[in-house]
Amino acid sequence: MGGGVRRVVLDESVLFGCEDPTGKASLLPAAEYLFRKLRHSTIPTGISHRHDLSAQKASLLQGVAAQYSFDCFVLDASSTDDALNEIQLAWGDIGGSILYLVSSNNDALLPKLRTRDWLIVILDLLGKNEQMVRTISILVHNAKVLSVYLILIFISQFYGDSFCNASYNMGCSWGKILTDLVFLVLELPLADETALPYILAGVDGGPAGEDSRMFYINKVEELPLTIFRLNKKGISNNVVTVGYIMKPSREEDFSKRGAFPMYPSQNGLIFMPLSFALPISSQLQEVDVVLHKATDEIMSIELNGSSELPNKITYTRGMQELRMYMEHHPDICLIDPFNNIDPVVDRLKIQQILLGLEDINKPGCCKIRGPHFLKVDNFNEPNLVQSLSESKLSLPSIIKPQVACGVADAHSMAIVFRVEDFKDLSVPLPAVIQRIRGSFIYSLQILCTLKKLCEKNELKPLIFDRHVCAINNPMILLHSLKSLPTGKEKQDLKDQSIDIKLVTDAASRLRRVLDLTIFGFDVVIQEGSGDHVIVDVNYLPSFKEVPDNVAIPAFWDAIKEKFESSKKKPTTNPD
Repeated sequence: MGGGVRRVVLDESVLFGCEDPTGKASLLPAAEYLFRKLRHSTIPTGISHRHDLSAQKASLLQGVAAQYSFDCFVLDASSTDDALNEIQLAWGDIGGSILYLVSSNNDALLPKLRTRDWLIVILDLLGKNEQMVRTISILVHNAKVLSVYLILIFISQFYGDSFCNASYNMGCSWGKILTDLVFLVLELPLADETALPYILAGVDGGPAGEDSRMFYINKVEELPLTIFRLNKKGISNNVVTVGYIMKPSREEDFSKRGAFPMYPSQNGLIFMPLSFALPISSQLQEVDVVLHKATDEIMSIELNGSSELPNKITYTRGMQELRMYMEHHPDICLIDPFNNIDPVVDRLKIQQILLGLEDINKPGCCKIRGPHFLKVDNFNEPNLVQSLSESKLSLPSIIKPQVACGVADAHSMAIVFRVEDFKDLSVPLPAVIQRIRGSFIYSLQILCTLKKLCEKNELKPLIFDRHVCAINNPMILLHSLKSLPTGKEKQDLKDQSIDIKLVTDAASRLRRVLDLTIFGFDVVIQEGSGDHVIVDVNYLPSFKEVPDNVAIPAFWDAIKEKFESSKKKPTTNPD
């Protein structure tokens, strides 16, 4: 299996669900999951089907192949040689192995495929593998009982009289001791019993049965994990393995730019999608690095009102399991520790951190700082005008929820032009009011350092101009992920250029304070003063403002550098 998995063929038998009453077939939800994972994996993929497949099913598969840029082949027992030759011509000889996923109820092709040296992964629909799991579980159970009897026989042979006398003096009988010990051992659980089916299925790198090129899985969702394990085993011991978890839309944005290859990147990274549908512990055992966007898995946030104490963040069950596993396995590099993320979910904490940038500014030069701000718990406060003045705030101002991410309305904001417009404002409370002025906005992504992005000047300005808004417009409601008021893009940028040195110094300071590997922030260059004002800080941004050929290699390098630096430090608890 030298060279790892270089091509994948999905048999139609693993893709379709049951037909509806009219005889119309549809794809399994798990099949859609698999298509998304393979589409941008850098491993070319094909779909195979028999020649007598119904026209409706064949049309559906051809549509999938077109949508996901897959190949489509006719492959069945009656035309195996011709089909295999067609596949070989279409893909050529690129080294490595072709992996074929097929269900256990469609194994007619297997004898012929074995002669072609393909890797065969069988989706166990008939329950044969589950029966094997139950059988071995019973054997393990019986082995526990046997081990107890053997221990007690050993004790009775060498310490028989004294042991019996001691048990008698304690009011216990030999039989009762024996019975209690048996029940005690039987109650001990297997180590990670939920992972047993996957270990026994052979996807842990070992073959299923006697065939070293045949493997069993129990769910379609296990195929990416299987490919990952086979590549890890077949390619090199020098690769760094990265498991990642984030919401599907974010993963799609990263994946379509080539950020998560299942085959080694140019600096030796292999990526594996983590799935909460499978035992998380058996997946994490395979990786050197865990990259996560934990804020995608937040269920609720309770703000504590203190900058010194962490907020109470409730994650989904899957993310809680991942966090617990990482707490007990600090040898795995975590990007980034959960506690380090706490400030970026709270805009007030970020504002207070930005106050610390003041001491990097120099007299007579433009400054970098956070915006003037005010926290409010009620938009109808009688002293609101006075509080705005004391906080150096003037209108127009932007109002943002204090919770910065992880909940549905964290990005619901408003721009207010008049004091009376604060009344009954729909922005969630508590909120943070920031001063805005006509200015240029630069979006910056920080990957360990700014060198790979800023020194190349690969930064595109997003322009905000308050004059685009009519003064008689009472307010502007906006969603920060979808919309932002903009002026004309042909405005003169000569006097509004960004000070790379100043921003780099601020980024270095924030990196040390936040202790985050990958984060981003938006810098507003104010009219007149030229001050650089950091208005937002984000964890694991999308880098969409940076060209792929710059952002993705820098992204990989940041992960690799973090992993290498973690190996030089003493192992500590990630939280």
